[in-house]
Amino acid sequence: MENHALQTVSAFLTAVQQGNTEQLGAILHPQVEWNQPGNNRFSGIKKSVTEAFEMVGGMFQLTANTLALTEIGVMAVNGNRVSCLVRWNAKKADGSTLDVANIDEYTVENGKIIRATVYSADIDQENKFWGN
Repeated sequence: MENHALQTVSAFLTAVQQGNTEQLGAILHPQVEWNQPGNNRFSGIKKSVTEAFEMVGGMFQLTANTLALTEIGVMAVNGNRVSCLVRWNAKKADGSTLDVANIDEYTVENGKIIRATVYSADIDQENKFWGN
């Protein structure tokens, strides 16, 4: 089970880096629960793959497609849950930048990510960057 969960999350993060939306849609459960931290326009719980894609689409729009998963660090497995250290970078037209580490926790069942919880290392930076 642990290897399967790790393989699923690894494939997901690779698809994120490659911008492979078809692969992302195949890995995320249609009713994925995505918990995005903070107090900004993208914060809160998303209850489907559609809502998660809308959130990410908004992030790409706001950053003129500069949002990038630049690092995938340590990945740790506990049963069907995988936590990983990742780094995101982005730039907005006004010159403001985002450079933040997150710890993401993914829950995998039957080869699909059913839950994602994001923990930001600098929520103040994220709130300021994403705005309301």
